[in-house]
Parts: sequence; C-alpha cells; structure tokens
Amino acid sequence: MRICMVGTGYVGLVSGACFSEFGVTTVCVDKDEAKIARLRRGEIPIYEPGLEDLVSKNVRAERLSFTGDLNSAVRDADAVFIAVGTPSRRGDGHADLSYVYRAAEEIARGFDGYTVVVTKSTVPVGTGREVERIIRGIRPDADFDVCSNPEFLREGSAISDFMRPDRVVIGTESERARAMMGQLYRPLYLIETPVVVTTLETAELIKYAANSFLATKITFINEIADLCEQVNANVHDVARGIGLDGRIGRKFLHAGPGYGGSCFPKDTLALVRTAQDAGAPMRIVETVVDVNRLRKQSMAERIVSACGGSVDGKTIAILGVTFKPNTDDMRESPALEVIPALQAGGAQVRAYDPAGMAEAARLLQGVTWCQNAYEPLDGADAVAIMTEWNEFRALDLKRVKSLLRVPVMVDLRNIYKPPEMATAGFRYTSIGRPAGVATPEQD
Repeated sequence: MRICMVGTGYVGLVSGACFSEFGVTTVCVDKDEAKIARLRRGEIPIYEPGLEDLVSKNVRAERLSFTGDLNSAVRDADAVFIAVGTPSRRGDGHADLSYVYRAAEEIARGFDGYTVVVTKSTVPVGTGREVERIIRGIRPDADFDVCSNPEFLREGSAISDFMRPDRVVIGTESERARAMMGQLYRPLYLIETPVVVTTLETAELIKYAANSFLATKITFINEIADLCEQVNANVHDVARGIGLDGRIGRKFLHAGPGYGGSCFPKDTLALVRTAQDAGAPMRIVETVVDVNRLRKQSMAERIVSACGGSVDGKTIAILGVTFKPNTDDMRESPALEVIPALQAGGAQVRAYDPAGMAEAARLLQGVTWCQNAYEPLDGADAVAIMTEWNEFRALDLKRVKSLLRVPVMVDLRNIYKPPEMATAGFRYTSIGRPAGVATPEQD
C-alpha cells in the first residue's frame, strides 16, 4: 500500500514514520520547503524520543519520503491522511479548520482512482462530512470515501502509543474504506488491539470526549489538592486511594500546575463551543477550562508566597518550562503564565530546560537561560520546579542548598518528599501535601 500524509507536524510526522515502520510506503507532504529540506537531511523539527532513529531507518529503507509536491504524492496514494493543525480560532475558541479544508481542496484536485481520505487531525463533529462535500464539489464523479481516524498520541511516548495503542478508532460507513483501513492497521491485529468502527460523527466526538475527560481528571485532582492543603490531608494518598478503584483508574491523578500542551487546552475549548452551538452545553467541561486557566495564574502566587510575599528585586530559578517532560512543546505551558507574572512582580528569572529553551526563548523575554540544572540556582532566592524532567528527580540537595542564597524550593510537581526536604534544611512548598515535621533551618 501507498499512503500520503498531508502535514509534517507532530501527528503527521510520527504517524507517517510509524506507518512506514509497518511496511507501508509513506510520503509526507508539507508546504514549508525549508522543513522538507531539513527532513530530507535527517533533521527532526520536533523533540520526540526515538523519532529521529525511526525516520532515518525508514528513509534508508525507502519506505518513507518527504516532498512539497502534494499532487504527485496524492496521485499515487491509496489513502490520504489530513494531519494539519487545528488550533483554537481567535475570538471564539472554535477549532480553526481552514488548514483542513484547504488540504481537502488540494487533495480533490490530485487523486486518481479510488482513494480513502482520512482526517487524522483532531476535528469537531461534522468536519468529515464537510470534507466530503468539498471534494465532491470539486470532483463530482470522483471515486472516494472519507474516514475519521483520530490520533491518541502522548507527547514523549508517541511512538509507543502508535505501535501499541489502547485502541484504534475508525469512523466510516463504507465497507470499502473499512477494509482499506483494516489493511493499514493489520500489524496491530497481531497484538489484539481493539478496533472501534463507528460513524464519522461518532469517531470525531470520541477524540474530544477522551481528551476532555482526561483534562477533567487532572482538574479534579488539582482542586482536591487545594482542599488537602486546607484540611491537612495528603493528595498523593487521596489519589492512590481513589485510583485503585477500577472504575476510576490511577492515571491522570497527579496534582500540579494545570494541564497544557497542544491538545487538552484547544480540545476542551472546542468541545465547549461545539456543545453550545448544538444546544447541549457541557457545564463540567466549561468549568474545567475556567479552573485550569485560573490555576496556572495562581502558581506564580505560590512562588511569591514562598518568598515571603514579594519577589521584587529577587532572583528566581526555574527548572523546566515545557508543559511536560520528554518534549520541547511550549504550547499552553504553565511557565508561560508563571514567568511573566514573576517578572511583573520585580523578579529576575533564570531558567533551564533540557529540550524547550530554544522555543521558550522566542516566547519569553528577559529570561536568563542556563546550560544545566544547577547554573540557575547560583545566588537565587528560590527555585521552582515547573516540569518533572528525570534529571530534576535526583538533584544533589546539598549542592542545591549551597548554591541558593535562601533555601526555598517550590515543587509544583511533587517530586520530593516534604519530611526529607525539611530535614535537608529547605523551606519546601509542594502541591496538596502537609509540610514535613522536621523544622527547616532558616538562613
């Protein structure tokens, strides 16, 4: 089989590389000629563990290639995947589908013979039908079907998620399209991956419902953490106590500074707008969106409070700026709210992130970027851990304390244990946990 992947962003590049690993001849298309040139040189534009090796391997095997010529790529393809961006539209929060519809128009002019057009991008209910209408309007006699095949890739573990998914969702009423999609995903049948075959509309909604539910779990445990702080309870124990219930599950019950990234913020907002337009408002998800926005803003206040109520004239060290570890993605990262708020309060900010500093430097002005986890601590009045990168999990605490002017640590990811930090002499603040019983020395 031959497929064309329109878009070489996170979803398109990972999906294209993984399909080629399945043995499918895959052409990835992008209008950005500089990006295509980089990919042809083996330069990967995103940070994703294992992706560079996977791309290189399949390019050498001539199963994976890159081009800016959509027409030629589409003409020879059995299936064409639309994997372009669907960011939140300015002003109203709806998903911006302009890239999807533009891709549909160009695909319509290029394919030859029966073709399955697959929406891989996260799109609201009804998008697949509109893609079909667009193509049919341009090519009334064309032989094609439109299918929805949403992705469920987590940044930092996307290759594993593609190769060993919890499920594959296929939205189509065409047996012909269903058979072709089944052939594409045939390698997963060997590991008995569940395949959900449903309608276009249902498949589109499954993606939004999944992300909104996970965002709700995160927001719920964050509010429980706030309550724990007021009643001297431990959010870790609460999360374990409820997570062991098979009806709830343990994942996404980690208290922190709020969700970010490329999916949850825009998908929750898009679902809210879709539901409002359909006359079936989703009050829970509306609240999740509002609570998460306010939570990010409140994280700076926690740091200020830990510094005695003011950061004016102080130096704050920040460890981690990406929205999660194992990615360079800065989209909707809590750091984008916290760092400007600290600067507005008069603080000088020094920061380090293992992968995200190049993008962060473009988005955050006036930050001193450092080369390792210890450099920003030298002479700082406090350190705040924003992202739980592995290299922050076992810091040399004696060295950390010796570098800091004042031994204040604000751990927004609950990496360390309060009693141990108190014993080590830190004024330690975490999320939803009682302070350690030992008395920290005051420097």
